[in-house]
Amino acid sequence: METNKAKRVEIIIEAPMEERLTGALENAGVTGFTVLPVLGGSGRSGRWSREGQVSRAGGMVAVICIIREERLDDLLEAAFKVVKRHIGVVSVSDCEVLRAERF
Repeated sequence: METNKAKRVEIIIEAPMEERLTGALENAGVTGFTVLPVLGGSGRSGRWSREGQVSRAGGMVAVICIIREERLDDLLEAAFKVVKRHIGVVSVSDCEVLRAERF
């Protein structure tokens, strides 16, 4: 089966910033993404967990996009405008997809 090269972008950001980030991505022409809750982790500030939190204000989400390589710079520019002022991590990796017309 034939696969096509693409880029996978994963952005971990504070949950209250989800709508601002996804709006910025849409304005940059990103037509698809997936948002997942992040249950916990560890970083510069040490370990953390959503366990016991009443609201999502202290939590994090992962926004995942798979796009064509030529659209990567626009996505990263839009994402960085949101992430640079908040807790967040942006990673980019190579991937391969079936049905390239969807990306």
